[in-house]
This record gives sequence, C-alpha cells and structure tokens, in this order.
Amino acid sequence: MKNRIVTASLVFCLIVVVSGCATNTTHENTKKGAGIGVFVGAVSGAIIGYQNDHSGGALRGALIGGAAGGALGAGTGAYMDKQQTEFEQELEQERAQQQIEIERQQNEILKLTMSSEVSFDFNSARIKATFESPLNKIANIMSRYPETQIVVVGHTDNVGSDQYNLDLSLRRANAVADYLIMQGVMTARLGTEGRGEIEPMFSNETMTGRAKNRRVEIFVVPNMNAGQ
Repeated sequence: MKNRIVTASLVFCLIVVVSGCATNTTHENTKKGAGIGVFVGAVSGAIIGYQNDHSGGALRGALIGGAAGGALGAGTGAYMDKQQTEFEQELEQERAQQQIEIERQQNEILKLTMSSEVSFDFNSARIKATFESPLNKIANIMSRYPETQIVVVGHTDNVGSDQYNLDLSLRRANAVADYLIMQGVMTARLGTEGRGEIEPMFSNETMTGRAKNRRVEIFVVPNMNAGQ
C-alpha cells in the first residue's frame, strides 16, 4: 500500500501549489473525505512520499528538490528560520516533554509532529483541554507568518480496520485544523489529510511502536512570497 506512482500531473500540481497559485482550496472541502483536492493531494502527498522514499528517485528529486525549490524566493530561508525559532522557543516545554517535535525538511518546509497520546483520548477526535495551550501558541505563530500554506496530516496505528483508521486519522486532522481556524489562522491556508495506518514510522508489532505511530503532523510550506 505504501508504493505510490508519481505522475506528471502530481508534479504539475505541486509546482502550481507551492508557487502560491492554488490558494482557493479550503479546509471545508477536506471534510468530504481523504481525497481532498489539488492543494493537499499535491503538497502533502509529495512531502509524505518524500519521507518514505529512501531510493533517491523521482519523488525526492522532482517534487521536493526541483519543483518546490524552483518556486522559492531568495529570502525564504530567513523567513522560515525566524518561524522555526519562534516555534522552538514558544514550544520549549512541550518539546522537553516529547509532546511536540519540530523538524526542518528540505526546501524550507517545517514539520511539527504531535503525539496523539497527549492530544486526543483513545478512539476520540476531540482535542484534549490540556493540548489547547500548545495549539494556541502554534496558531499565534502561524498567524504572524502568513506566507505559508499548512497541511495537517493524521496517522494511526494498525489496530482496527483500514477504513476506520482512515476515518479517525482524518477526523483528528480536521479537529486540529478547526482549532487553528478558531484561533485566527485563515481557512484558505489550511488543508487536511487522513493517512490512517499506511505511513507508520515505527513497528506496529510493539505497544511503544503503535503509540508513536498515532500522531498528527503539521507541514508548514512556504509560498513564493515568503521572505519577499
């Protein structure tokens, strides 16, 4: 299930989206299911595929290295540096408690990984009250850096049916996106996707691995105006 074919249309969509030409795909549209349109399908699909593609093939080179990189302005790196620094400073406590991990991806993309163990109760898509404070911090920073698009991606372990896990992962991603919107992040900047159990980071054979696979990721993708 992990193997995906990278088509020419996907490459084209990524070029269009990252260059800021497809900003009319809204979070509301993503609630209709896991097939969520040009913005999320191109950007998050390419990012997730890149993370799992260790072959150095077309996905890594064309989608992340070539298409996204060609659209970025000279000041994008500094723009994303400042945003990453603010995330790290504001979320220092949460990072120390291993609630949130912040990574810099290729082509200036930021990835925030949030453990579902601390953000949602078991079998629930309702955000825990204790997780509202870090999400408030994230929303505040995102609102100060408007030249980015945001993809929220939900993941589960392999307990339960494929369809149930897909639905739960999407509902959790939507819950995070809804909360960010309520805190002032523009709806047009957000897309969501549920990946269910198909993108594990660790083995699902152990309790520890399954817990780590239950997560929500936020990808912060600079557009062509970032840093201009």
